[in-house]
Amino acid sequence: MSILSLFVLIPAAMLLCLFLCKGTKAIRAVMVAGASALLALSLVLVGLFVKERAVSDTAMLFTQDIVWYAPLNIHYAVGVDGISVLMLVLSAAVTFGAVFSSWSMSRHYFMWFCLLITGAFGFFISTDLFTMFMFYETALIPMYLLVGVWGTGRKEYSAMKLALMLMGASALLLIGILGIYFTSGHTTMNIVELAEQQIPLAHQRWIFPMMFIGFGTLCALFPFHTWSPDGYASAPAAVSMLHAGVLKKLGAYGCFRVAVSLMPQGAHEQAWIFLILSGAGVVYGALCAVRQTDLKYINAYSSVSHCGLILFAIMMLNGTAMRGAVLQMLSHGLTAALFFAVIGMIYGRTHTRDLREMGGLMRVMPFLSVSYIIAGLASLGLPGLSGFAAEMTIFVGSFQHPEILHRVLSVVATGSIVITAVYVLRAVGKVFYGPVQNEQHLQLTDAAWYDKIAIVVLMAGIGLIGLVPSSLYNLIENGLGPILRQPGAS
Repeated sequence: MSILSLFVLIPAAMLLCLFLCKGTKAIRAVMVAGASALLALSLVLVGLFVKERAVSDTAMLFTQDIVWYAPLNIHYAVGVDGISVLMLVLSAAVTFGAVFSSWSMSRHYFMWFCLLITGAFGFFISTDLFTMFMFYETALIPMYLLVGVWGTGRKEYSAMKLALMLMGASALLLIGILGIYFTSGHTTMNIVELAEQQIPLAHQRWIFPMMFIGFGTLCALFPFHTWSPDGYASAPAAVSMLHAGVLKKLGAYGCFRVAVSLMPQGAHEQAWIFLILSGAGVVYGALCAVRQTDLKYINAYSSVSHCGLILFAIMMLNGTAMRGAVLQMLSHGLTAALFFAVIGMIYGRTHTRDLREMGGLMRVMPFLSVSYIIAGLASLGLPGLSGFAAEMTIFVGSFQHPEILHRVLSVVATGSIVITAVYVLRAVGKVFYGPVQNEQHLQLTDAAWYDKIAIVVLMAGIGLIGLVPSSLYNLIENGLGPILRQPGAS
């Protein structure tokens, strides 16, 4: 059995244990033990991958292949490259933080939580298109219940909107997967083998937009992003963390691994369309965030903007911008998760997320206040934090493109940094400084020990990427190499 299968088996075992055990202490013990095992396993995998990559140049390492349904060549096929490994580490870190941010939740909540992360980890290790799709759906289905049952505000509306939008995207993906399979000779669904074949350009022209829009909808591609802010705002804090930190990366990873990798010529021909859409999303999301007064909605629209930047960088189709896209996936995953964790902790104490009802919280919640400020500074690209390394790499790569349209769009996207600074500093000033709006807030407590564990793990990742991004470049290059060697990339 491949070590990669443990990333699916551990959450599945957690789910089984939760079904059998009772009592708050037992439930917490299962979740902490499982999340810790996943985080430790992901870090061990990094070491094993680096060691194995030094002696092997195969596209995917730690592969395993078991036939599931022979008539359609559907296999349980797993393997990882450098990008996959980084996504597993990100998912494990966010999961670890989300467990401690859900300290008081019920057993049934955690059972759906475990099913969600089973799908997410399975998606990142899959090399078979149908198996990847199956895990993709496994990750999305629990979101409906986690938002609709344990959410707040207009949770039923948000859950239904999320489900309908993502079901439509899934329909596009399924049609696209079948299109890839039958137009490439209907002999394999393995991504590595499909990449070595040549899908006819005529078919790439209609399959590529289906796959990119299908995956891009989950990554908040403009104008298919409208489900995302409502979903963020209504979900419990830990679910928002997983939504932003992990699930949206499924969409971005799918755009990388499937849409661009398997249909490079279609991507090259239609890049200008999706550059315009994603560039519009970058600026639109940032402008919408400026107008919000709810902390969660501010971060929700900020996430739309930063995820748009990931898709924007992918469609530049050059090495530097794509490297920046992977760094942004990591940076946004950690930063957004930290934002939602802190917002949830503040809301749990103040019982409000309205900027106009808060002020002076730095006096009573110094740890949470500083944590929010660090997340905000990373989001706006302060040097030394993850956002700077990611965004500067994207903008440098974007400006390298020789075509005028690409450079104009790069200038427009770069302007989002200024808008980001506006809404981040506005929120910081109103919530943590200035006069106290509610005298009862002076009696509130700061972060508990379990809150601090979640926050410290996420901040450590943000600092590591910001200070030594070069430590990740070899892993990223390993995954980008096959994509960049495809026709149409540069």
